Amino acid sequence: MGAEQERLEQTSPSPSAIRLRAVVLGLALALGICLLTPLNNAYHKGTPLGGGHFPLAPFFILAWLTLLVALAGRIFRGRPWLTGRELLLTWVLMVVVSGIAYTGLVRTFFINLTAPYHFASAGNGWEEVLQPLLPRAMYPQSPAAVDDLYNGLEGGRELGWFQVLARIPWHVWLRPLLVWTSFVFLCYFILVCLVNLFSRQWIHNERMNFPLLQVPLVLAEAMDQRSLGRFLASPFLLVGLLVPVVLHLLNGLSFYYPSVPQVPTLILAGTYFPKYGLFSAFYKLKIYIYPAFIGFAFLASRQISFSFWLFFVLGGLFIGLLSLLGYDIPAAALGVTFGPNLSRPEETQMIGAYVVFFLFIVWLARYHLWRTTGRAFGLLPPGEERERVEWFSAPVSLWGSVLGLLALAIWCRLFGLPLLPAFLLVGAFFLVMLVASRVICQGGLAYFTLTIAPMDGLLAFFGSGFFSRVGLLVAAVTQKMLFLDLRESLMPSLFHAGKVSYEVRGRRLVFIGLAVALAAGVIVSFLAMLALCYRYGIRELELDWATRTTVSMLDNVKVLVETPADPGRWVRLFALVGAAIMLALVVCYHRLHWWPVHPIGYLTAYSSSMRILWFSFFLGWLANSLCIRYGGVALFKKLRLFFIGLIIGDFLMGGLWAVVGLLSDASYLVLPD
Repeated sequence: MGAEQERLEQTSPSPSAIRLRAVVLGLALALGICLLTPLNNAYHKGTPLGGGHFPLAPFFILAWLTLLVALAGRIFRGRPWLTGRELLLTWVLMVVVSGIAYTGLVRTFFINLTAPYHFASAGNGWEEVLQPLLPRAMYPQSPAAVDDLYNGLEGGRELGWFQVLARIPWHVWLRPLLVWTSFVFLCYFILVCLVNLFSRQWIHNERMNFPLLQVPLVLAEAMDQRSLGRFLASPFLLVGLLVPVVLHLLNGLSFYYPSVPQVPTLILAGTYFPKYGLFSAFYKLKIYIYPAFIGFAFLASRQISFSFWLFFVLGGLFIGLLSLLGYDIPAAALGVTFGPNLSRPEETQMIGAYVVFFLFIVWLARYHLWRTTGRAFGLLPPGEERERVEWFSAPVSLWGSVLGLLALAIWCRLFGLPLLPAFLLVGAFFLVMLVASRVICQGGLAYFTLTIAPMDGLLAFFGSGFFSRVGLLVAAVTQKMLFLDLRESLMPSLFHAGKVSYEVRGRRLVFIGLAVALAAGVIVSFLAMLALCYRYGIRELELDWATRTTVSMLDNVKVLVETPADPGRWVRLFALVGAAIMLALVVCYHRLHWWPVHPIGYLTAYSSSMRILWFSFFLGWLANSLCIRYGGVALFKKLRLFFIGLIIGDFLMGGLWAVVGLLSDASYLVLPD
């Protein structure tokens, strides 16, 4: 037995090595998710396969693939076909690409390109106001092709997928697809460069926790240490698994067979609060119970979990306090905004808060950025430390970020946005994206939405006339493409990929795999969504949210084009209040070791995601705090497996019901849509 073990250790690949087979497998699975996601999400209305920043399909595949590889290793007793680290790489390739196939890009992409023409009517006046401003190269110029997109090809349901692809009028779509693909690839290039630039600071210098990676990392570690069986046999893990399995088994059966009793996972708590007064903001309060998110909250820092639910409560109390003092500010004081769920002037605190927290991120990285800048200009010698984090050198990523931002601003200028607004808008896009990525990666938020849009800050301080009429339209459309709906945004997934490839041999191979996955993922997702729309028609698909938000965006642009808006007094006031509060928070957090709250909690106070997740973070924080206080580290290590079981069980049941949904006319949703 000892000789056999020694032989296996000698022939097994190093856990830190990455082989080509892992990249190829990850690419194949990622593109398969891109092909299937539009059909599942939009047509079958099933559980989102790639939703959020810990998407369902990649983890479901990872869990079963890990079991299969481990089982094969036990049966054949040879070299493992994939190591735990390689399995982790296949997972992260799927994660990076999965968002592109839906909300991350294509869910609203073709609606953005066709709505100004298809939904124009005498009532909304788009034909007279917006259509003359549209850059023709950005939009398909064939009404018949657009009508077929919304209504479906004649007899399209009877056609095969390749027949549908052959009948798509590609001569109409070629130019706008090339224009927008150049925009998307340029944005992705900048995101990769920024992630590569900040990875060393976040991963190596600050030692960020990355709660969303904890479960995949545990599985990979168990595989590489040949202890997967012992890990899966843990009583704490099995009890944690049992909770979501029983919960979703009952509720799923009840969904299909109403006679089966169900366990409520939504509690309407608003009836316990008055409609007016200090607690008026909680009049519509809901309590959602998601075992997986309770698990993520337990794995996150207690300070962060505490801050998320605390600032959610304080944000509501602040609105109630203003009302109690007689400052009942009407929603009309907002003016015209583009925030995805911005409904009250008080919520524009986030404009100032995002800017100050971005400066805090840069300040924390000041030494790293200074050394990188010095090396980029040849003022400092190349670093002697071994490159353990970056996919390529930090000075190259700095130059890539600067030149990419310049090229993107020029792209916007070519289509009508004045140069100075173009620079500021592009800067605002990536400022918000970097801050949101920090919130997601450090806080363990698998589901996150913005409150304010990047454009809202510029409109608040410069007014709409700053953009020009054409510039307003171009700015709003580009924002809607990639920088507004961050439930499946790319940048946090890239940071997770950077962490996964930390200190592995073959990081260049990982980077090549990521680049190929991004390029192929965009192309495959475009083809899958176009084929789906031309076969069934957008009107028959589950794209009401995408249509509604796009039409709302264009209505807002029309209002600003017809009636230019000056900077809003209340919006600027609350933005400055938000900046002051965030400044106080970051100073206290950085200077006072006993300070109990984390600044990123304030950034999520008014996010619609926190309205769903606040109770999960409260429970996770409470369990973590009680565990450490009364059981210490020993109990924490055991109880941690229970919460990992909650996560694994929730996602396994989500995957199983998603498969059932693909085979039926309706799908039981385990996770938030």
